[in-house]
Amino acid sequence: MSDIKIVAQNKKARFNYEILETYEAGIELKGTEVKSVRMSKINISDGYVSIDNSEAYLKQVHISPYEQGNIFNVDPLRVRKLLLHKSEINKLIGETTLKGYTIIPLKVYLKRGKVKVEIGLARGKKLYDKRESLAKKDADRRMQRELKNY
Repeated sequence: MSDIKIVAQNKKARFNYEILETYEAGIELKGTEVKSVRMSKINISDGYVSIDNSEAYLKQVHISPYEQGNIFNVDPLRVRKLLLHKSEINKLIGETTLKGYTIIPLKVYLKRGKVKVEIGLARGKKLYDKRESLAKKDADRRMQRELKNY
């Protein structure tokens, strides 16, 4: 696991959504975008994945322009293609259309020099689910504190 460097993480995703399954996908990037990602200039908190014409696309992910990129920089919010196997895409199509799930990016990382994104098949949490997870987190924290003092 030492060859993986996490570049960006969507911390609110696990609070707002119940993650059912995760997939690893490559991202189709231009040259200067790769340099920006390596410098952690990426924001995935508003991002989502849509599937059009049997291909997965990453939308609303902001990759800041590379400072030394000048004319080679591209639009920071452009739609980027995800590299997934056909069987994975077909499974995601079935889950999103039949059950109404969404696909969100969970984290972006570098694996053996390649930029990868972990996407999750997610179901939105209701307000009471969010309160429940906050209460559980608080109880766990209190228990750890008591065990530490004990």
